[in-house]
Amino acid sequence: MAQLITTLGPKTAAELGMILPHEHVFVDLRTWDQPGYAEADTGDVIALMGPELDKARAVGVTALCECSTGGVGRRVDILKAVSEATRFPLVVPTGLYREPWIPRWVHDASEAELGAWMAGELQDQVETTGVKAGWVKLSAGDDGITATEAKVLRAAAQAAAAVNAVIGSHTIRGRVARDQLDIIEAAGYTPERFIWIHAQNEPDLDLVLEMARRGAWIEYDSIGWKKGSDEFFVQRIRHLLDAGFGDKVLLSHDRGWYNPAKPGGGKPRPFTYISKTFLPKLADAGVDEAVIRQLTQINPFNAFARD
Repeated sequence: MAQLITTLGPKTAAELGMILPHEHVFVDLRTWDQPGYAEADTGDVIALMGPELDKARAVGVTALCECSTGGVGRRVDILKAVSEATRFPLVVPTGLYREPWIPRWVHDASEAELGAWMAGELQDQVETTGVKAGWVKLSAGDDGITATEAKVLRAAAQAAAAVNAVIGSHTIRGRVARDQLDIIEAAGYTPERFIWIHAQNEPDLDLVLEMARRGAWIEYDSIGWKKGSDEFFVQRIRHLLDAGFGDKVLLSHDRGWYNPAKPGGGKPRPFTYISKTFLPKLADAGVDEAVIRQLTQINPFNAFARD
């Protein structure tokens, strides 16, 4: 049976409703060598982010996928504490961000070593947290994938294939996403288990359709960030729906988060905009209730769940 692997244990589709596939509870966008990197008091994070998860629950969100991976302040111990305090399930990643956020040890590690590390987090636990990684989060340079990023991706494909985990990548350009799918296929995995994160930044809609035809998930994930952008996202979503790819679309905010680089963790942005503001606009544009359920419940579960 397919299950979502969360900080509160595995969850079936019947136990869940709306799932946000790209959010952050804790993230540090400084590089790993900066003083105080990824350091915070767990209680402070709970105090700031717990109410945001409560607000999300109140508008129908039942789980969210945390996208802070290695290199941008991943703290699964803190995420576990926040999740247990709020009884709100989070899906945490293994994997690594792009250069220059990639730690030195990753450059020195072999592909086999990286694959074994990610496989261990997917199958056993992340560090000593007792929490199993639910997916793999990576990234690629805007101008092309580097040698180290390609090594990480090949290792990820091998690790993910063992448990049918999905690989999501922060990738701005469609041509780079194309290269990533080629690497994944050459490594023996499938584009159907790849999420193109931030696909809204690619202006060439033919490239977006090309990736969807190859089987990739298309994620539009900055909904609510810019005033007046809702019509842009409605049009993008309708474009994919009209092309027959309603079962490959993911929607999220890319919001949150506690940032240890800012006093008090900064001011979080709520996880409620899609539910409260955007989905009514999508309905007004002629997208019916069944399709909205597909986009917000069925698709994210199918993308992130594994057998």
